[in-house]
Amino acid sequence: MSNVETNRIEYKELLNGEFEQEVIAFLNYKQGGIIYIGIRADGKIIGVPELDKTQLQIKDRIKNNIEPSTLGLFDVVVEEIESKSVIKVIISSGTEKPYYLRKKRMCPTGCYIRVGSSKEQMTTEMINNLYRRRVRNSLNKLESPRQDLTFRQLKIFYEEKGYNINENFLRSLELMINKETYNYNGYLLADENGVSIKVAKYSGKDKVDLLENYEFGYCSLIKATDNVINKMLVENKRAAKITPKNRIEKTLVEPTALKEAVINAIVHNDYSSGIPPVFEIFSDRFSITSYGGLPQEITREEFFDGVSAPRNKELMRVFKDVELVEQLGSGMGRIMNAYDKSIFEFLPNFLRINFYFDKGVLEYLGQTEQDKPNKINRT
Repeated sequence: MSNVETNRIEYKELLNGEFEQEVIAFLNYKQGGIIYIGIRADGKIIGVPELDKTQLQIKDRIKNNIEPSTLGLFDVVVEEIESKSVIKVIISSGTEKPYYLRKKRMCPTGCYIRVGSSKEQMTTEMINNLYRRRVRNSLNKLESPRQDLTFRQLKIFYEEKGYNINENFLRSLELMINKETYNYNGYLLADENGVSIKVAKYSGKDKVDLLENYEFGYCSLIKATDNVINKMLVENKRAAKITPKNRIEKTLVEPTALKEAVINAIVHNDYSSGIPPVFEIFSDRFSITSYGGLPQEITREEFFDGVSAPRNKELMRVFKDVELVEQLGSGMGRIMNAYDKSIFEFLPNFLRINFYFDKGVLEYLGQTEQDKPNKINRT
């Protein structure tokens, strides 16, 4: 961790009155950013004495003092630095810029943006330009094509994580446009919908010979995601080599990276197009394709650096609540820890990841039992 404030890092010794302004500046900045509470501006680690209380205050202030909704755009975690506990507030680039102080409304005294290592008030022209570019077809504004929706599956996932479900459950997740109308996020997370999530398996390296076609859609996107992850991990065959001293296991591809790629493809897909993500299994690779290309205006370099800019912030919030996502921006890091940039393919309207199989594992799995020099287990 750097001890110097940058365009993406802000230090605060205390949770002071300018906190919301700093959050807004990062929400309006195309790369988002991180605010550390418990670190002085000169980088000296002070720590936070009342961690639980301060975390609750942070969440409450971001949620209630900033507009538009910040749901799914921030994360609050505790880190130990030099044996002292500090709070790390991770802020994504927002999808509905400009963000502003609720009490000031959309004007220069309420709108801020990150410039260098500090915040600045936005000009009226900047505010108007951002407002004109605001995404008009965000899923929380699109009406669900069906209104006879039920959410038994989603509630089960929340209850399993210890959440108490009440009558405001769906509204608190912003799955409704108003008290009577579900939005498209609600449609995606409902027990039944028309969204097809498929996993196709081919015999070769192309799409000529389709072996199997698995359908995991038409249900809550959370349940569909869980099913796709399980299927892909089952297909991620494992070779086990037993030596006199230990047992060495290796899979076709790195399983954590594969899981993160599946989740990213589903949660960041542009569903307003009506095109779902696609998961394909070839003889030499797993191929995962999502519609929409790079989210918002971020560059490829920022994408690889893990800049968080959720296309579907409400879905991101739900995925984080049910622990499919850990913290904002962490998924790309797990993929890049195992692979380089060459696995990504950028198309005009699509983003594809190709995980090519480990050749050593393929050789083991391709041998007959009597030919294998060591015991090989298949899963």
